[in-house]
Amino acid sequence: MEAYTFLLGFIIIFNIILGFSIIFLEKKNASSVWAWLMVLLFIPIAGFIFYLIFGRPISNKRIFTWDTKSRLGVKSAVDYQMRALREGSFKYKHEEIAKYENLFYLHLRNDDAIFTHDNDVDIYTDGAAKFDALIQDIQHATNHIHLLYYIIRDDQLGQRIADELIKKAKEGVEVRILYDDMGSRSLKSKSIKRLRSVGILVEAFFPPKIAKLNFKINYRNHRKLAIIDGKVGYIGGFNIGDEYLGKKKKFGYWRDTHLRIYGDAVRNMQTRFILDWNQASRNDILYEERFYDAVPSGDVGIQIVSSGPDSELEQIKQGYIKMIMEAKDYIYIQTPYFIPDESLRDALRIAAASGVDVKLMIPNKPDHPFVYWATLSSVGDLLKAGADVYIYQNGFLHAKTIVVDGNISSVGTANIDVRSFRLNFEINAFLYDKEVTQRLVDLFNEDILLSTQMTPKLYSKRSLGIRFKESVSHLISPIL
Repeated sequence: MEAYTFLLGFIIIFNIILGFSIIFLEKKNASSVWAWLMVLLFIPIAGFIFYLIFGRPISNKRIFTWDTKSRLGVKSAVDYQMRALREGSFKYKHEEIAKYENLFYLHLRNDDAIFTHDNDVDIYTDGAAKFDALIQDIQHATNHIHLLYYIIRDDQLGQRIADELIKKAKEGVEVRILYDDMGSRSLKSKSIKRLRSVGILVEAFFPPKIAKLNFKINYRNHRKLAIIDGKVGYIGGFNIGDEYLGKKKKFGYWRDTHLRIYGDAVRNMQTRFILDWNQASRNDILYEERFYDAVPSGDVGIQIVSSGPDSELEQIKQGYIKMIMEAKDYIYIQTPYFIPDESLRDALRIAAASGVDVKLMIPNKPDHPFVYWATLSSVGDLLKAGADVYIYQNGFLHAKTIVVDGNISSVGTANIDVRSFRLNFEINAFLYDKEVTQRLVDLFNEDILLSTQMTPKLYSKRSLGIRFKESVSHLISPIL
């Protein structure tokens, strides 16, 4: 009995100390603090273990570094564009996007996201088409190939791409592959050795100190980038794996959105890759002209915006909110996870209540149950405000897109949830172009035909069990 009392007292004191450190010593969002305090209160021992795995803050030291020449070059371009915007002398290829200059000023200020207006953009929603195009570009590479993916698998698609990369390496093309250690935890060491045996440089983002024991589940690199010869860049939602070709019965057809960009925006994608590479590798990439060999092409305006736990600005989320604030006619959103924080939720509710046509599309099946139930919980707020909610039925919807008024849009890796905004490293392309945005609108309308609408009446008929799961998931959503 005395031992039990001692143990109970120890647990209570330990929880108080840990709770004190979470509240006063760590810079956490208030909702995250309450969520962790609940976990510690209701499951004290396991809660502490969960906190060690999921809750520890990232180091305050600077994570990403680059050489002086690159840093000064970007700073000079950013300062020039901000000054031109303030003075009203910024030159546009299409004057109609001038009304959104506050949006790209925001990205310049928050993320050094240089605005480029001479790009061509191809949109891919089908994995087979996207990877056929990527492999074709790999086959035409003459200087270097840079790949960054959250997930790289050892399956048929992974081996197909590996085979092409090995061929190019043998031809003398520099190949660098950066993968997230947690997302690609199934990637076999023998596959990595095979790549390295022909001179391909392969690195993991935030690897464990002890092999196969990575407890840093948060703060993962969720970005997906491919840069070929500094001229062609890919960005969007597809990872490398057979499920992204629709070959897994669990998900069925995989509906995603990915961009192939040709133009000056590829320079900014390259900079992001180099920053991430230099964090993970001892073989830093220094500035060389050949890495920034983009060819101006087309007239699509683009900013490449990154965000992550190394910054408190939540750059992509702020961009989303600014887009929503600019909407006059409609806002179309596709996301696999919809767990907005209060600021984004209020922005959407105000837009819908103000007469803006707000449409949200989410998948009909979960790949992460708690996240899915939290998504269903968040949907109710939009329905009450008058928004339309659609459930995609033709497989799994993984696209992360926002379209506003047929003029501006965003495509990238960031979901609408706390994990994307605060815990993961993400990257999005913000696009300022009527034609590209209209293509995304058309795709959304095509997807509506493959969806069912969640009406307030249907939503009210959810079972008691589902409502309970939603309530629990909603309470812990700040740490999902």
